[in-house]
Amino acid sequence: MQRHSLFSFRRKFYLYLQNASANINDYLHFASYFFMKKSDEEFCHRSACAISMALDTVGDKWSLLILRDLMFTDKRSYGELQSSDEKIATNILATRLQSLETNGLIRKTFDPNNGRRSLYYLTEKGIDLLPVIIELRQWTEKHNPDAEGCTNALKLTDKNRKEVLAAYKKKLKTAHCIK
Repeated sequence: MQRHSLFSFRRKFYLYLQNASANINDYLHFASYFFMKKSDEEFCHRSACAISMALDTVGDKWSLLILRDLMFTDKRSYGELQSSDEKIATNILATRLQSLETNGLIRKTFDPNNGRRSLYYLTEKGIDLLPVIIELRQWTEKHNPDAEGCTNALKLTDKNRKEVLAAYKKKLKTAHCIK
């Protein structure tokens, strides 16, 4: 939040609390209204820096792990994603799936075999994060001797980078029903 917005909020809130009938529920209602995101256009990034904006989208560990599972495993449902070794809490998983969907990295569909179950698939935008995920894994393996290989063994080198990425992206597009 920008400084002038915070000042404006504090001033309005101070005036609001001066009312003798104000209680904690009134405060929570007022605060939630003030901080509520009204539309995507009103979302304010920390800066116009591309790295900062990318972190706003996928900068938490859970989002990256969900993307990893969708890329390198056959996990597609909520329950399957929750069964990962990292033991993501249900509320965090639900929030991150919604965020990834809102940001266009995944799409949610209903399971044709079970109408109560949703399936999650990568979008083209999500698949484009493949090199980032692989490079992050390789960087960690290089600098952390305790790191173990994850769910895939794709290795990128200067010689094979283009071919390996193209082949795996094609495989992902097929698996995630992208034409």
